[in-house]
Amino acid sequence: MTQDLIMYLGRETLYTVILTSGPLLLVSMLTGFLISIFQATTQIQEQTLSFVPKVVLIMVCLLLVGPWMINVLLTFTRNIYVIIPQLTGVG
Repeated sequence: MTQDLIMYLGRETLYTVILTSGPLLLVSMLTGFLISIFQATTQIQEQTLSFVPKVVLIMVCLLLVGPWMINVLLTFTRNIYVIIPQLTGVG
């Protein structure tokens, strides 16, 4: 196993993690931001107010983006299986 292969695996792993978690994190952050603006303008300081909308919007986002996320993860897994012979030194 060479340093180039290790760097490639690390880069692809980070890229896959960012790609798959990005949409859900973005939806969660935007929801929290909008709810905090709503709370600031209405002066409602209930801490649990943001929980339900975040959960609902993340579930909707997961339903919409879930198949794409699975395809990204499957592609990454297939690439890892192709690289396994290089990792073990066989072939």
